[in-house]
Amino acid sequence: MAKLLAIDGLNIVRRVYEASPEPDSDLKASIALRHAFSSFRNLLEAHAPTHVLAAFDYGGPTWRHALYPRYREGRAPMPGVLREALPEFHERLTKAGLHVLMLPEVEADDVIGTGVLRWLSEGRGDAIVATTDKDLHALIAHGALVWDHFKGEWHDDAWVRNKFGVAPERLHDLLALMGDPTDGVPGVSKVGMKTAARLLNAYGDLDAVMAGAGILKTPLGERLRAEREILDVSRKLVQLKTDVRLGVTWNMLTYEAH
Repeated sequence: MAKLLAIDGLNIVRRVYEASPEPDSDLKASIALRHAFSSFRNLLEAHAPTHVLAAFDYGGPTWRHALYPRYREGRAPMPGVLREALPEFHERLTKAGLHVLMLPEVEADDVIGTGVLRWLSEGRGDAIVATTDKDLHALIAHGALVWDHFKGEWHDDAWVRNKFGVAPERLHDLLALMGDPTDGVPGVSKVGMKTAARLLNAYGDLDAVMAGAGILKTPLGERLRAEREILDVSRKLVQLKTDVRLGVTWNMLTYEAH
């Protein structure tokens, strides 16, 4: 049976880079990318995939910025030394037999979401996503598994319910309600993870929350009504775009261990 490994490339690179307390420098970038390359190799050895989707952000504005100009405005930009070193890193991955995918105006999350859902819908085999990104955990609802490379642990349906208090299929609704400060997703004011999970477990999905809790004459009901439009924007921002034109075939993503 075939097995797809989708790697959230910058998730690994940036976490490795930021783990070092050293000031930004060419040397720091070089060391971090050497460690990141080892992480990629370890992933390939541990999971023995038949196909690999190595996704990286293209950079620049995406469809989310067009929808909400303040998207990610508070996030620190990638250090210049790391950005400049990435093309050589991508080349190294290519030489190791991987096909690096970066597409303008979409994020790596969208590329991974599209590829994994297509793979699963075609019944090709297992799909593993190597990431610590919250949004990509929603793919568990469709049959994927998430692997946290840094902790060396699997994330499945039970893990998501334990961590977030909702099922994987409700994860995007939860993130829309509570917002995500790191990505500049506004959410509903004064609604944290526990309140969002309680609402979703009581009413069902986000539409049911708005139809039920959104008519209550309570401060929470009033905020849901008052912030309906921004909640709708938040909902779109946290959704994965799953109809990206990837421009590759499964054959192009075939991986043979060297």
